[in-house]
Amino acid sequence: MSELNTLVVWEIIERALREDIGSGDVTTDAICEPDQVGRAVIRTKEPCVVAGVPIAQMVFETLDSQLRFASRVRDGDRLNAGQIIAELDGRLRTILTGERIALNFLQRLSGIATATARYVEAVRDFSVKILDTRKTAPGLRIFDKYAVRVGGGQNHRMGLYDGVLIKTNHIRAAGGIAKAIERARRSAPTTLRIEVEVKNLKELQEALDAGADIIMLDNMSLEEIRQAVKIAHGRALLEASGGVNLENVREIAATGVDFISVGALTHSVKAIDMHLEVLAP
Repeated sequence: MSELNTLVVWEIIERALREDIGSGDVTTDAICEPDQVGRAVIRTKEPCVVAGVPIAQMVFETLDSQLRFASRVRDGDRLNAGQIIAELDGRLRTILTGERIALNFLQRLSGIATATARYVEAVRDFSVKILDTRKTAPGLRIFDKYAVRVGGGQNHRMGLYDGVLIKTNHIRAAGGIAKAIERARRSAPTTLRIEVEVKNLKELQEALDAGADIIMLDNMSLEEIRQAVKIAHGRALLEASGGVNLENVREIAATGVDFISVGALTHSVKAIDMHLEVLAP
């Protein structure tokens, strides 16, 4: 919980609630009395690795500090279909008004964590690490990348500020791989490693000769990746990227790369089916 208890997280939640509630929940306010209380449960309808339970709690706490939110699971737990995630007890107006935003966060983040866990499980007998990318929902990156960690993956970089990644357009702007790496070494903080994207083995050799710390092998074939590992021979860490899926991730891992980045973890997430049910009095 402490990892998420930051001003940025609270701001995201408050913004989501403002967007949804606007001038007021006209349906709930018309049907529920202001002090009418009740109980509800949140369940998952399908197996998953749950993520976002503290965030769901924060949604309801933002609306009503008196509402009781009792978690029955913790982020990272593997749940069965029908399993209760949390029990709520308090004003029905709060429960019904916060329902959709809480579920939106829970469903998306649990989808990311579940997908990540599948990739991590698929390569568990290799030393390779599964990474995410910056292909996250705008404004929700801190949540999306948190869910990747819950699922057992690692974060590549949070943004443009905490990692140097020289991509094709940077290389074109600089006039070549060597020039791009030289400029990055000269200007970027010395604590940051220099990563460069390459598309073929010729560019790989250029990046190695220029002293890149990490080299991203972009959309290379399995045979090209194998050759890249042999050529690099430990001179730089290697990251396979592009076209990665659950059908080929083990073959990629077997080549000996250090990292595999998977954009689909966050840009093509399938939300987990969950629901909130108000219990009969």
